[in-house]
Amino acid sequence: MRFEGLAPGRESGAATLSFAARVVPMLVRGGIRSLLLGTSTGRLFVGRRVRFSHSSRISHTGRLVIEDGVEMQGHARRGLRFGADVSIGPGTMIRPSSYYGGEIGEGLVVGDRSSMGAGCFIGCSGFISIGDDVMLGPGVRVFSENHRFDSTAATIKSQGVDRGTVTIGDDCWIASGVTITANVTIGRGVIVGAGSVVTNDLPDFAIAAGSPARVLRIRG
Repeated sequence: MRFEGLAPGRESGAATLSFAARVVPMLVRGGIRSLLLGTSTGRLFVGRRVRFSHSSRISHTGRLVIEDGVEMQGHARRGLRFGADVSIGPGTMIRPSSYYGGEIGEGLVVGDRSSMGAGCFIGCSGFISIGDDVMLGPGVRVFSENHRFDSTAATIKSQGVDRGTVTIGDDCWIASGVTITANVTIGRGVIVGAGSVVTNDLPDFAIAAGSPARVLRIRG
């Protein structure tokens, strides 16, 4: 980042002050919020307008960065568990359960050094497992349930849902705008192209794209 008009030697100082002005309040908010979490080891950084519910079911075991406007709901049987050096981008929503009643969700586990870009939606009513070193691009959507619709005599909404699981292996890059549906396993080292819809399992080291996503080739 450049700061035009500053004398040589002052530019880095200004950048440091700007960085501190953002990070220090996040660290202070994190320190307060960490007192409410189930387990909180390592530093917690919390942005502005972040909303937690059922905080006691949220845990992290290393540095966790939660940026502005994130909504994180811990109302889940297995809670929300984050590893070390995880970052959650602004505007991301993590929802295992409805705010308006109904069955409690299953939850989410995220491995070390994984990240979610801005505006992701993680619907973990069924269980979602995300491995280490996974990158979810902006606007990635992960769903672990499907609506039932067998009957035409009842509304789709009234027929309830079938819950499943989603597993994303280590070292994956899920590009921006990808949708992942329930009962999908994505192997280790997979790359999924932007805007794809993943409805079936993908093997280790696959490069996949499309709607539905198809394997284009295997890496290596």
